Amino acid sequence: MDFNVKKLASDAGVFFTRAVQFTEEKLGQAEKTELDAHLENLITRADGTKNWTEKILRQTEVLLQPNPSARIEEFIYDKLDKKLPSRGTNAELLGQYMLEAANEFGPGTPYGSTLITVGEYQKRLGSAERELLHTSATTFLTPLRNFLEGDWRTISKERRLLENRRLDLDICKARLKKAKQAEAKAAAAPDFQETRPRNYVLSASASAAEHELRVAQTEFDRQAEVTRLLLEGISSTHLNHLRCLHDFAEAQATYYAQSGDFICDASTVSSSSQRPSTLTMEQSQLPVTGTRKAKVLYDYDAHDASELSLLADELITVYTVPGMDPDWLVGERGNEKGKVPVTYLELLS
Repeated sequence: MDFNVKKLASDAGVFFTRAVQFTEEKLGQAEKTELDAHLENLITRADGTKNWTEKILRQTEVLLQPNPSARIEEFIYDKLDKKLPSRGTNAELLGQYMLEAANEFGPGTPYGSTLITVGEYQKRLGSAERELLHTSATTFLTPLRNFLEGDWRTISKERRLLENRRLDLDICKARLKKAKQAEAKAAAAPDFQETRPRNYVLSASASAAEHELRVAQTEFDRQAEVTRLLLEGISSTHLNHLRCLHDFAEAQATYYAQSGDFICDASTVSSSSQRPSTLTMEQSQLPVTGTRKAKVLYDYDAHDASELSLLADELITVYTVPGMDPDWLVGERGNEKGKVPVTYLELLS
């Protein structure tokens, strides 16, 4: 217990002395040992690497996961060293909803079959997105985090030690300077012979200060070398991050290429099924099936020359022809004829 108390008191004294030295340097009342230019450049480069790595890491996380709540959840699970519960991407969820809607509306209908087609492509898009997230986290985000949480913490620790050694060195320089000044002042005094014992004490004090300075200089030089070696390792960090950046760009290129292919395929399939086939001359000459009257429920504007525009509440004659889409009928009104949507009609007996 006695040893711990003494050590605590000693540490407190060292801390106080360093704080005084630091404050006097800031006020311009004490000299400060400057680091060599090479070491200063390494420190500046390391600080820039750390700052930009943090910014790139944060923005990449935002890019890959725009939902801040989800990012917070991922952060908590990561700190607790627990596996994040598996969840589908937004595209996968949309695709699942489309498939469920198709089953309810009827997979055999044009709308239902198109929902199935687009829903499957949405799920494929979601799967590609999931692969991008996994690859990016493994090959890009994790190395950046490892640098900030590992290498950079070690560098910061050694830099703090270097600053403490530098403060100790300057404290010793100040003590030696004061001891030399006191010794010179005593030697110049008229009663120098009478104060010889006191001068001997001053000389011993100067010798002790010189010894402390040599020790402090040695420790400072050693710590400066350790810090320099760590800071020079930033070049290796840049090379590692360069490889990770190539992997990230390649993962993005793969994802967007797959997404483009999926979207083009889905667009082609859905566009081919979203509108019924045009009523051709051959179809119009085929025998009619089930001619009957129908009442128009809503106004309808024809989209092209094959369709017939309708007015609400009017009566028209409708029928179908072989090979025609079941959601459409051929409507006649006087000499006008064209396709009309079944959903706009009330068929009369």
